[in-house]
Amino acid sequence: MSDPHTHRVIPLQDLRPSALALPETALRSDLRITASALLADQRGRNLRDLRISVTDKCNFRCNYCMPKEIFDKDYVYLPHSALLSFEEITLLTRQFVAHGVQKIRLTGGEPLLRKNLERLIEQLAALRTPEGQPLDLTLTTNGSLLARKAQALKAAGLQRITVSLDALDDAVFRSMNDVDFPVADVLEGIEAARAAGLGPIKINMVVKRGTNEHQILPMAKYFKGSGMVLRFIEYMDVGATNGWRMDEVLPSADVIRLIQSELPLVPLEPTQPGETAQRWGYADAHGCHDPSLGEIGVISSVTQAFCSDCNRARLSTEGQLYLCLFAEKGYDLRSLVRGEATDADLANAIGHIWQGRSDNYSELRQAMGPDTGLPVKRVEMSYIGG
Repeated sequence: MSDPHTHRVIPLQDLRPSALALPETALRSDLRITASALLADQRGRNLRDLRISVTDKCNFRCNYCMPKEIFDKDYVYLPHSALLSFEEITLLTRQFVAHGVQKIRLTGGEPLLRKNLERLIEQLAALRTPEGQPLDLTLTTNGSLLARKAQALKAAGLQRITVSLDALDDAVFRSMNDVDFPVADVLEGIEAARAAGLGPIKINMVVKRGTNEHQILPMAKYFKGSGMVLRFIEYMDVGATNGWRMDEVLPSADVIRLIQSELPLVPLEPTQPGETAQRWGYADAHGCHDPSLGEIGVISSVTQAFCSDCNRARLSTEGQLYLCLFAEKGYDLRSLVRGEATDADLANAIGHIWQGRSDNYSELRQAMGPDTGLPVKRVEMSYIGG
């Protein structure tokens, strides 16, 4: 058997690619874009949602995100000096909000690993939209640290939380997180979040054929009537390290059919434009949605692309702005923040970047097939969050 350390030399730039140059117009005062909630890209999509990665570190090694054979003990993470400070994140976020962002999601890696994260939450919770409304402020976590942090997160101003949970069976869960972390501790964290008032809580399950599809029904039964929203996510080709194969994708349509074989469901209307999940409600004996039983969602970015109304931008932990989850490179905003850029300069740069956006990776993959030369050096999910 070969030494596992002899074939793992992964160039750092392959996982954290160099940034794209800012659009030439982004720095021109004669073509300045002022902050406006009407900002739209090339396909008419408004900017409404900002995902902010606060760390590139995670304490799990899920093979669909941070496989252990690459993100091992020798992997070099970003130095702290490279990360955006909380004040820099807030400075940038203020300009995104002025351009129309209404929802902020903190991600990672595992965001709860970022020291003193509550300070950032306090700063973001104080921001207001141009209409004077508070932001929809939420966070996605693997739940491992949630039991001890839930109350402090709520006190700092966090409104909601999403927990990644890929199985209820302890053996399956330990195998998928690949660090032998027990599912009971995540369930304890979820209950702590509920007790703290971080709701409504969403539970995300990545479904990987041949690995955890037998957990779909147990999850649907467990969270039925819990007041939490369970969402099933198709295994996606994010990044280039997870060995993604189309035959490991279980289409969301199959997920719904499986659940309906034992738990009747009815389709529900979207709650807002750009919503990634298709909603289904648990039905009562008369075939109508019973709100007390709750709902589930399916996110089908592989089999049913939703690029046409995608309103999300992603800010990496070192200040690169990505316009698509499947992007190859981002735009360097950190250099502006740490330079002499004014608020107007930042708003102008963000405006020109978004106006030039035309990304529709999932639509292209769906139309052309997964093996047709689409970008292969996609940014890793652990770097910009899901």
